[in-house]
Amino acid sequence: MKSEKLHIVPHDYRINREVRAKALNQSPRLIWFTGLSGSGKSTLANALETEMYNRGLSTYLLDGDNVRTGLNSDLDFSEKSRVENIRRIGEVANLMLDAGLIVLSAFVSPFEADRKLVCEKVGSENYFEIFVNTSLEECERRDTKGLYAKARAGEISNFTGISSPFEAPTNPDLEIDTEKVSVEEAVQLIINKLNIK
Repeated sequence: MKSEKLHIVPHDYRINREVRAKALNQSPRLIWFTGLSGSGKSTLANALETEMYNRGLSTYLLDGDNVRTGLNSDLDFSEKSRVENIRRIGEVANLMLDAGLIVLSAFVSPFEADRKLVCEKVGSENYFEIFVNTSLEECERRDTKGLYAKARAGEISNFTGISSPFEAPTNPDLEIDTEKVSVEEAVQLIINKLNIK
């Protein structure tokens, strides 16, 4: 397998990330939302993408459940599969950055090492991490998908926050507590922090 990889030589195209970004008049970046299930990641990402679209920016939103119905439908929720899930997302996001897009990514992504690998893949200058820091108690109270109840009943194994750990970011670019901040306020905080006009 290793020797076969030696024969792979990526092609250098004339139309590259810089050219595409210039055509779109924007700076490609990956906005990575991380937090417990039910914390509000997808809600915030969706609201932020809507605001960016309204401002004429070209974006794409990658969401955990949506990606697992297609690209990552072959993965379960074991630790090994979760690592692979985030690795694939990092690769897809990097391709989209190459296309000049602003990518919004909403995944539990519970392991610090995986988030670090994504950051290294796309480049730290292109990676903006948002920790949606909503308490486990509040996420369980919301239980929008009924997952916490199933996890407590033993119907779901390896569930983050219950039977599997969540490693909180130690130095996120932005931290948002959706128990204290409305969706509209959170979007404005992100827009201001990213200095989006």
